[in-house]
Amino acid sequence: MTTRTVNLGSIAKITSGGTPDRENLAYWGGTVPWVKTTLVQNCEIGPEDIDEQITEAGLKSSSAKLIPAGSILMAMVGQGKTRGQVAILTTDAAINQNCAAIILNGEAHNRYVYQQLLFRYEEIRNASNSSGQQNLNAGLIRELRMPLPRLPEQERIAEILVAWDTAIQKTEQLIATKERHYSHELSRLISRGHHPHAHVGTFAEEVSARNRGGNEARVLSVTNSRGFVLPEDQFERRVASADLSNYKVVHRGQYAYNPSRINVGSIARLDGWDDGVLSPMYVVFRLNEDKANSDYFLHWLNSHEARQRIKNSAQGSVRETVSFSEFAAITIPLPDSNTQTAIARYLNALREEIDLLGRSVSALKTQKRGLMQKLLTGQWRLPVQEEAN
Repeated sequence: MTTRTVNLGSIAKITSGGTPDRENLAYWGGTVPWVKTTLVQNCEIGPEDIDEQITEAGLKSSSAKLIPAGSILMAMVGQGKTRGQVAILTTDAAINQNCAAIILNGEAHNRYVYQQLLFRYEEIRNASNSSGQQNLNAGLIRELRMPLPRLPEQERIAEILVAWDTAIQKTEQLIATKERHYSHELSRLISRGHHPHAHVGTFAEEVSARNRGGNEARVLSVTNSRGFVLPEDQFERRVASADLSNYKVVHRGQYAYNPSRINVGSIARLDGWDDGVLSPMYVVFRLNEDKANSDYFLHWLNSHEARQRIKNSAQGSVRETVSFSEFAAITIPLPDSNTQTAIARYLNALREEIDLLGRSVSALKTQKRGLMQKLLTGQWRLPVQEEAN
């Protein structure tokens, strides 16, 4: 049996909301939940998620309107990830003007359509880009096309994909719990531990070796979220300069940081490659591991204490920078070598568990995406009871 393809506008009413006058106190603080676009983050939105309410007068005086529970919301405005994201509304609520409400008729299951919109996120964003204004509108949303099997099959597809979402969500919640435990243990064992302190400069030295390997060297950069990366993984262009002769060499196990971004976490140890080169602006340094365990030091860099001390050492009124001499003057808790090793091993085990769960989430998301490709395009059909009779 073939599956028909429909425009979203043929199976749903598409409308938007509004914002009552903020200066009129009679319109705010009432009993009508009012949803902002920032809440629309590929999720469900219930009463517990909504932090603003308007009055009946506010509802009547503006273009805001009450949207029934079960409707799908879509963010129509936003230059980051927001535009094109969706949510299922689980309570009656008003919405602002930057949200579209998709109120389905009886032909479509809301969780099936929600999964279709998740799957078509990039397509939706591209549609808004092609309009020249980089915003969505009701007309563009009505024209979105998707396969629409019979309702029982929609329900089965939605059940399967929701099960994957549940597995992903529970794993992500477990990661968040273990991250909190890691942070607590990091603080307990290092920051709040009664250890003697030492300056970073007593066990670290700057390295300024320049590239002599020509322009084919592996060019790296340091980010505040992913550590060392290849520039093409982060930027569209490869490197800032075609001449790499003045670039700094970094070897496995050495550290590097961006002096103007270290205060937001752009510091890392090179673990993914044997070596690479960095822009001359970077600071590269190595540890004397007879004095400081590298894993222990890396964990300390993840601590709130480290971030605060680095921030306090930043110099410059326009663009804060941290030279190596300033970084070397920072003090850190530094127990004896055996204690450092024991703490590092324990914290390594916690991080390895978190990393394993992170890989599990990535695998679940990849597998779900593969299922969506098959189920939401009609490539795979699911038998349903009605078809079997």
